Amino acid sequence: MRNIATTRLFVIAGLLMSFALALLVSPYANPNPDGLNRVAEDKGFAGSETDHTFGDGPLADYAVRGVDDDFVSKGLSGVIGVLATFALGLALFASLRPRRGDRTTTKEND
Repeated sequence: MRNIATTRLFVIAGLLMSFALALLVSPYANPNPDGLNRVAEDKGFAGSETDHTFGDGPLADYAVRGVDDDFVSKGLSGVIGVLATFALGLALFASLRPRRGDRTTTKEND
């Protein structure tokens, strides 16, 4: 039972740290273009780019649409990214974990 409590504490502490970093550090992300955009600019074909399907989405350009404060908007997008990543990871682990009825051994057999 102590192992489960330690694991939960570790996960909660990790989530809190991730939220704090996402909220407070995301707004200071480098505004310069990433590697692919930089190469497109250097080679002169950046003007031929087309809009992405989700370019008008609620989280486009690392910001939350409808939030006027740029600092808060970028921080919220980081928090939403942390939540989405955690939810995906949790779903993956839950789908890979053996179900209680599927176990072939019991404590009596161990």
